Amino acid sequence: MKREDDFEIRRKHLADLSDEELYERFWKLTEQIVDPLIDLAYNHTSSSIERSVLLRMGFSSIESDVIVAEGLKAGLLGKGMGNVVLKYGDLKGMSYLEAGRQLAQGKGWNEAAALFKGGVVNC
Repeated sequence: MKREDDFEIRRKHLADLSDEELYERFWKLTEQIVDPLIDLAYNHTSSSIERSVLLRMGFSSIESDVIVAEGLKAGLLGKGMGNVVLKYGDLKGMSYLEAGRQLAQGKGWNEAAALFKGGVVNC
């Protein structure tokens, strides 16, 4: 079965637009498509995403599991576990690897939570 060519009909609403207007329309429509995805990425996470971030930061899978589990208990998952580790390291004046390992040992969670007091994004 051959498809009927309806290009001319479908492009009528665009026919009178200049190249600049077409360009602007393209980016406006692109933003409408991408904005919900960006919003979703900024406001939602999961334990597996946070473990993945920590693995890429250089932590072992065991350390990552513990940090995420403790962060979940502290209500900090929505802040990003990599972010929590970095901020805690800054607070303590140590590298993020040292800070993360300390958190993985169960130390420093009260101080880490205090850094993020305020609204926590629910995930």
